[in-house]
Amino acid sequence: MHSSLLADAPAIREPRYAPVAHVTRGGVIEGIHYGSVVVLDSDGDVRLSIGDIETACYPRSALKPVQAVAMVRAGLPLDGALLSLAMGSHSAEEHHLAGARLILERAGLTEDDLRNVPDLPYAPAVRDAWVREGRGPSRLAQNCSGKHAAMLYLCKLSGWPLETYLDPAHPLQTAIAETVGELTGQHIAHVTVDGCGAPLFSVSLHGLARAAARIATAAPDTAERRVADALRLHPEMASGTGRDTAELMRAVPGLLAKDGFEGIQMAALPDGSAVAVKIADGADRARIPVTAAALAWAGADPRLLVGFEGEPMTGGGRPVGGIRPVPLLNPPTAPAPA
Repeated sequence: MHSSLLADAPAIREPRYAPVAHVTRGGVIEGIHYGSVVVLDSDGDVRLSIGDIETACYPRSALKPVQAVAMVRAGLPLDGALLSLAMGSHSAEEHHLAGARLILERAGLTEDDLRNVPDLPYAPAVRDAWVREGRGPSRLAQNCSGKHAAMLYLCKLSGWPLETYLDPAHPLQTAIAETVGELTGQHIAHVTVDGCGAPLFSVSLHGLARAAARIATAAPDTAERRVADALRLHPEMASGTGRDTAELMRAVPGLLAKDGFEGIQMAALPDGSAVAVKIADGADRARIPVTAAALAWAGADPRLLVGFEGEPMTGGGRPVGGIRPVPLLNPPTAPAPA
């Protein structure tokens, strides 16, 4: 899409968040999570809007499928599990580490060529085992290593500089920025640095939902379709065993979904209905319950979403409450027959 056809960049301002989830205990609302939610129908029209869906926000890792589309368009020769890993926020399980090493080996590179920040594994159980084994932070264990390995592989194939692949002016990053604009349908509001060291592009929550829909409904033999197929078939490679976004994709046939730090989630159904969620305080505990409610609004079968209501609040070791999406997120019901 030519840049002149893109909508203006979203405004950078204090978001006008609204309540999206109640934390209840004993029938009393003990806490409130604020945020923003957008639900698009299959035609791309806004079906539900809560909070501020047009202000600039950082999609964080929820933008990784868009980054992957850009890389595939530029010639990244990955498919299947390795392409899913290239858009992953992985748990550093052994298959994640092996996949990242394989991508680097195909490029003739090693872990030393990565420029992401060394870290311990993201998943608590994997991290605990890692520490018990006396292992320290590493670039390979950091949850974005698959993306960084894929970036280096594409740079090597394209003859682009390796040392500066994270510079926003690098050919790789300018190609990614162009695809972000095209798929979100808007100019980028701001560029900063993500936690892993890669450029991070600010768009609106509405734009993120548009991008999810466009990837989910892409025609065969397109970069978008390759990315969608890889993520749908190998959701655990983009996250990890037992991780909520992978479990959600397994539960809802054809669902495309990716989460990000600070309470971000995008998801799209095969018909192009899409949702994007931002929890204002970044609390992960509200992200999936709100996303599940939004997906029901988008047309997903609510029976498939049972189990994604969030962890119960306990008192004395027994459930006494939980996290409940606000009433506005209750999906509309069909009118009763006359």
